[in-house]
Parts: sequence; structure tokens; C-alpha cells
Amino acid sequence: MQITGAVLEEIGRDRPFAETRPITIARLELGEPGPTELLVRIEAAGVCHSDLSVVDGNRVRPVPMLLGHEAAGIVVRTGSGATDLAVGQRVVMSFLPRCEQCPACAEGGRLPCPAGSRTNNAGELLHHRGHLSRDGERIHHHLGVSGFATHAIVDRASVVPVDSDVPPDVAALFGCAVLTGGGAVLNVARPGPGDDVMVVGLGGVGMAAVLVAKALGVRRVIAVDSLRAKAEQARTLGADLVYTPDELSEKGIRARYVIECAGHPRAFETAYAATAVGGTTITVGLPGPDALASISPLTLTAEARTVVGSYLGSALPSRDIPRYVRMWRDGLLPVEQLISDRIELSRINEAMDRLADGRAIRQIITFDEVETAR
Repeated sequence: MQITGAVLEEIGRDRPFAETRPITIARLELGEPGPTELLVRIEAAGVCHSDLSVVDGNRVRPVPMLLGHEAAGIVVRTGSGATDLAVGQRVVMSFLPRCEQCPACAEGGRLPCPAGSRTNNAGELLHHRGHLSRDGERIHHHLGVSGFATHAIVDRASVVPVDSDVPPDVAALFGCAVLTGGGAVLNVARPGPGDDVMVVGLGGVGMAAVLVAKALGVRRVIAVDSLRAKAEQARTLGADLVYTPDELSEKGIRARYVIECAGHPRAFETAYAATAVGGTTITVGLPGPDALASISPLTLTAEARTVVGSYLGSALPSRDIPRYVRMWRDGLLPVEQLISDRIELSRINEAMDRLADGRAIRQIITFDEVETAR
């Protein structure tokens, strides 16, 4: 079938992307779903730093690639082995499919699935399939989703069903921002009511961590960002204290659990320095492969501290997304507040500029019936 999607043509073009236009809106051919796969009509997709990191070259992926990994949509067709989901069901996409057969998948979300990681890196779906092309040229899948398009074929392992009362823009956020930021709180920190939780780096993932920490009823949520406006925005989401890194250092504020969400070595250093004696630094950001940070190994021993990496919030999407949906439904997790703007697919290059400049938390691409049918 013919679809419309946002294709990254070349990695590492200069900014502003609105002028150099590394992403083109293209007509593509989408094949038929395999036995374990679904055809999904995309309703909403979030623009995330993991998309930007491919555009700017921070994460090298094969191109041309149809971007987008945080999305929600409606099942249109099912493969012969994916019939537990019905046509018309709303689903949330998750960007790390699991084979459910390896030792890593038996770790309850703590470890990434090697098979899912390999196929993600290759620009394929979980079972080494590809379904995208343009005039005979292969177009690679992004993180098993490629959600910046009117339709997508995804593996059953890449989706979680949600009820129809969950709006598509909210549902999309559960697939990455909330899974990653919220999971660092829920699955790794596991704070008690008397604990402080600090979040360093207030993009969509960091703001989601703020929301989940607040929903869990911790003693204080402390939000830190180099941009004062983003720190103040975290206050509107429920953060009790907000600082820039310099202010944090001057005041000597520390917390038992500090979550780094920026993917920058200086942010990691800030988070580590702000971790209390006996506390845990949790890093979910993805810096460039050559990035280095400096910490004192002595403090790990002398202050009995822990550093933990958490990929996708150490989540099992099938376990965690329903829990977040219940929290949202109960009014504890107002993820709608993460949405900065709703945009058309044609504005994707400008959206990447806004994200790179720190002027957006989550921009949501929406697909109306006219665009989908075009």
C-alpha cells in the first residue's frame, strides 16, 4: 500500500534543519504484515530526542530511514500469529521489542533484549524483516516502529493495547517518555514517601519522571535544567524545588535518588554530584558514544553510593503501560501537560530545531483522516 512518511535522507546536516531539510515527506510503499506483525494506522506520534539524535548524528543509524518511535494508532490488519489483537484496537508502540526467549528477557525489564537491539540497529523489525521502500530503494525502519507516517507495520512485540478512552496523543506518550522517565522512578529508584527524588534534564523524559515521582507521593521532587524556563515549567507539573545546575551547586542540594535524563556528560556529572551519601544516581540519557564524564571513584566507596544505567526505564511495556494508564485515569498522572504543541507531519524539520533549542517538551504529530487517506 502507499503511505506518506518522514524519511531521514542524510545524517549530520547543519542546522537549522528548517533550511537544510534532512527529512523529506515522501510517498512510500509499505508491504504486507508477516505472521507476527500488525498493520497500524498511526493517529499520533511524539517528537523525541531519540529521533533528533539520529538526525544530528549522535546515534548513527542506516539511512534512508523512516523516523519516529513514540506513537499510537489503530490496528488495521493482523498477521496469522498476532490475532490476540482485534482490528480497531488502539495500541501504543514501544521502541525495544523483546524476543521473550533469552536470558535478558527473563530479567524483568532490567536488561535490553539483544535480539531487539540488533534488529533496531539494523533498521529492521524484530524478525529481521523490512517492509518499506521508495521506487525500489529500501527504506529502513526506526526502532521497530517508524511512526512518523500514516501507517506502520510493527511486530506484535512492539505494541501494547490500550482502551479507547485513552486519547491517541496521551497513548503515544506512554510508549517512550513515560516508560523511560517514569520507569527510572518506578522500576529503579522505587522511592518511599520520605525520599527526595531529583531529576536533571527536563525534556519529555525528565518531565515524565517529575510527574511519576509526584504521583508516587515522595517527600520532595527537585527539578534541574540549564534552561531556567524549563525548570520553571517543571514547577507547574508539581516539582517542589527547581534549580539550574549552578544554583544547585551553590546551595549544595542533594537527594537520595537523582535521575539524569539529558544524555550529556555534564548533566551526568551534575546528577552524580547531587546524589546524597548512600544514594543512587540513575542515568537514562543517551550521550554520544565518545562522550566522557568525570567522577571521583572514592565517593562510590566512602559514601556507599550506587550508579545505575536504565534503558527504557527498565520497563516491561506490557506490565508498565497498563499501570501508567490506571494512574492517568485516576488523575494522578496528567501526561497531557507534557504536550508543547500539536503539529502536522510537514513541520518535522522545524520541530527538530525546536527540540534541539530546548523550546519544546513534546511536540505531537497528529494524523487526521484526510492526511491518512491521501
